Amino acid sequence: MAEKFRFCALWLSLLCIIVFVLQLVIPSFTKNFMLTSNALAQPWQFLTAVFLHGSVVHLLYNLFALILFGLMLEKFIGGRRFLILFFVSGILANIISFYWYPNALGASGAIMAVIGVVAVLQPMMTVWAFNLPMPMFIAAIIWVAGSVLGIFGFGDQGTGYLAHLSGIFIGLLYGFYVRLRAKKRMQSNSISFERKIVIPEDQIRNWERYHFGK
Repeated sequence: MAEKFRFCALWLSLLCIIVFVLQLVIPSFTKNFMLTSNALAQPWQFLTAVFLHGSVVHLLYNLFALILFGLMLEKFIGGRRFLILFFVSGILANIISFYWYPNALGASGAIMAVIGVVAVLQPMMTVWAFNLPMPMFIAAIIWVAGSVLGIFGFGDQGTGYLAHLSGIFIGLLYGFYVRLRAKKRMQSNSISFERKIVIPEDQIRNWERYHFGK
């Protein structure tokens, strides 16, 4: 049976772009749909905040990571599961962030969940990070460490580090679940993630600098 959900990372990216345009043309749009202290009375904010962004740069960096890691992950777990992961992790990251930040927006929690799953399913996939080629699981550990340091005051305090940690923790849990339940299927799958994929260093570095203030 053909997969009904395809290129979900691209469709989600398009949705984020459309929402950002609405943010620009409708003055009250961001205020009404971002995560605020009124979220318990306006629960849709836990979802809608995922698709909002604070600037063009914020949007572009998130889209870069979403498309890059999202398309890879979708090929392995399928579009439907990818969408469930994205929405569930984004909402849960916002629920956790609600008790920490007065206001929040962005897809970083959901994107970090995607990264967490990729790190578990393809830990030895080579990526460029921190000016060095390294296994995906090492890069993920360093990104987690950067978020932990951010929570304790190191880095840009306008960044939702707790949302990052929440997202990647959810992704790690789901990744281990998939790996344990589908190990045989992974071995026989014609699409292998064990191939070394080199991600341009400057693009990863710029994404890191934006999200972790490095």
